[in-house]
Amino acid sequence: MAEVIVQDGETLENALRRFKRKVQQEDIIKEIKRHSFYLKPGEKKRVKEALARKRNRKKRRSDPE
Repeated sequence: MAEVIVQDGETLENALRRFKRKVQQEDIIKEIKRHSFYLKPGEKKRVKEALARKRNRKKRRSDPE
């Protein structure tokens, strides 16, 4: 759980900026999106394979041999 304590003399904007950075470093948003809906095991496997195919296509496209 990300927690930021506002220090004396610190503006709210600076504290909010620190909080956002901390949330991003802990991958909280990514975890929430991953758990926001349920995927059946077969669907999860298909999504994972599709992402792997996409990565490989991108890698082949950017790697001229």
